Amino acid sequence: MSLQAFQHALDQLRAGTLDVPSFCQRLRAEPLPPDLPPKFGEVLGNLLDRMESGALFGGESCSFSQDELSAGFQLWLDKARERLAGS
Repeated sequence: MSLQAFQHALDQLRAGTLDVPSFCQRLRAEPLPPDLPPKFGEVLGNLLDRMESGALFGGESCSFSQDELSAGFQLWLDKARERLAGS
């Protein structure tokens, strides 16, 4: 998945035009840019797991805040961009 497509999906999630299951499914279905180290995939998988768990319990009622997780996805995306720009 291109980082631009990832950003678009995250923007849709934040705007409420993409639901959590669709967001997670979309990100899990696409390979990460090959220049990213494997750790980025691990971190992304953990974020997706928490996002899906939070959605099962109504988002904010769970210990995983969807707003905080969205911020975590943005941080991941920013770090991935930095990493790719430095390669």
